[in-house]
Amino acid sequence: MSQSPSKPNTSLTDSPFARPDFFRDHRKGVPEVVLTSTKTVAQSLEIAARFLETRGRAILSHVSPELQTALEQRYADGQLEWHPASRMAVIRSATARQPQTNGIVGVITAGTSDQPIAEEAAILCQEMGCTVHTTCDVGVAGLHRLFAPLRMLIEDAQVDVIIVAAGMDGALPSVVSGLVDVPVIGLPTSIGYGMGGRGEAALLAMLQTCSPGLAVVNIDNGVGAGAIAGLIANRAARARSSAPEEIEP
Repeated sequence: MSQSPSKPNTSLTDSPFARPDFFRDHRKGVPEVVLTSTKTVAQSLEIAARFLETRGRAILSHVSPELQTALEQRYADGQLEWHPASRMAVIRSATARQPQTNGIVGVITAGTSDQPIAEEAAILCQEMGCTVHTTCDVGVAGLHRLFAPLRMLIEDAQVDVIIVAAGMDGALPSVVSGLVDVPVIGLPTSIGYGMGGRGEAALLAMLQTCSPGLAVVNIDNGVGAGAIAGLIANRAARARSSAPEEIEP
């Protein structure tokens, strides 16, 4: 006679509308980010509370003004970290600490208008334990602005990977990728006007690059770019920590 499987504890995972992946970071190295734009305020608050209870941290993206107000009221004791440009929220318990992995990520934007999407990527990298160095508004319309920040990222910060966010013609990631010896992640943004103004032109330009070492995520996918960059940087950090020390001759 076969035994029926024991019923799992569903108190933290089951609800009428969500089954949060609380331990995605343990399995994948990337924490779950709760996309709130298509959820109600009540749903978003409940999911955030369950992450806070279970893991001590909740990360929410695309937060509406209504949800922002609700979060500020519920977490008025300082648990809420609010990022207005990207409209992302991180809620952290009093005992939770941001991880530190020694991965190093550079983030570059072609224009100030690309900052909200780039910030989304940077926040996820930070929540994955990486140190992030950001520089904005160094696009190809004034390419001379790029060289000093890029030199700082490569020579001083010694980044493991660079995210480059660009809209319009999307040319900057190809330029950066042609100059550096680390992986570059192209992040097309829906900035522009006319044909291709929703980011299509930038996406196609990045996909058609002839510069080696450039990978591309979808339009406005800051979370995707941050996840890839964080994984690359953290793997590089682990390799550095396990490498034998060089002995001076």
